[in-house]
Amino acid sequence: MTDTPNRAGGEGVTIRREPYATFADGREIDRWVFGSQDAVTAEVLNLGARLQAVHAPDRDGRRVNIVLGGASVADLLGEARYFGATIGRCANRIAGGELPIDGTVHRLPTQPNGHTLHGGPDGFDTRLWDATEVREPGRAGIRLELHSPDGDQGFPGALDVSVTYLLDASGTLTIEYAAATDAPTVVNLTNHAYVNLAGEGNGTILDHVLQVHADQYTPVDDALIPYGPPSPVAGTPFDLTEPRPVGEQIAAGHPQLLLAGGGYDHNWVLRPHEGDEPRTVAVLRHPASGRRLECLTSEPGLQIYTGNHFDGSLTGPGGGAYKAYAGIALETQHFPDSPHQPTYPSTVLRPGEEYRSTTAYRFSVDRS
Repeated sequence: MTDTPNRAGGEGVTIRREPYATFADGREIDRWVFGSQDAVTAEVLNLGARLQAVHAPDRDGRRVNIVLGGASVADLLGEARYFGATIGRCANRIAGGELPIDGTVHRLPTQPNGHTLHGGPDGFDTRLWDATEVREPGRAGIRLELHSPDGDQGFPGALDVSVTYLLDASGTLTIEYAAATDAPTVVNLTNHAYVNLAGEGNGTILDHVLQVHADQYTPVDDALIPYGPPSPVAGTPFDLTEPRPVGEQIAAGHPQLLLAGGGYDHNWVLRPHEGDEPRTVAVLRHPASGRRLECLTSEPGLQIYTGNHFDGSLTGPGGGAYKAYAGIALETQHFPDSPHQPTYPSTVLRPGEEYRSTTAYRFSVDRS
């Protein structure tokens, strides 16, 4: 176990590496804990390049973990496999497992619903990534790297991927993604962390207040595949252009909410912006504790999932059962099923190009 003050960079942020678990074949899962004493700290596993926990203070200085997670490795490879994980090679859904690129249709393995979800049955969330500590001026964290060979889960082209988690002393956790390929392929990476600002395993997110800077969303069919151009959010429960309680919005009984199991599992079309720098796209608040999460991203879309299908069968690391709406995922990404929607932003990556994407979660406290 190491506990390293970052004197050469990342002032005020320390990093500690510790063993987490060992597979039967001897491969080791490690956990990195990094952050500032009495402020925000993060925990990352090399299994799935996974954000396992974020400890954040409330307005009275009480720190709790606000990220849902599995209580065991079996959970992380089973019912909780996506919790906090890096999703790839292509996040969200590809209809029918058919990937058209340059006139060739590549056949991808499908999940039980007949579509390819989150990179396939053996996506990036199941892999052990190589990890190294990173120190930069004012922040520090972990870089995780993975080589995905040609044909991995049916996707063409070998892909080299890196995901870097960086935390500064002010409480901003930045996730930087990069990838390069040797043949045309698709890349759409995201993080699938569920948060509950009251604390993981502590009730639901129905009392959270959410604002999203988006005037459109992509309606879905009964398989949660977008079926056409974006629709305006105005006059629907998807209108989060002003801060609104999540519970009030999803109680509306809108047909789109019912298709998703009684809540959100939809992509918001974020307002366009100039350049590649992350901009604020969503703010989530928990009035009772004062905890506040601001989401910034360079991505064009935000998939919001409110844990509609949690049924209490999974218990988190804190011992609480995850029932419906136990957490909310804010997944920054390109739009679902982009390969079949030519009007959507493209996810195609070609040799000589570099995929880059940045998302940041800024944790703070509302004092009033």
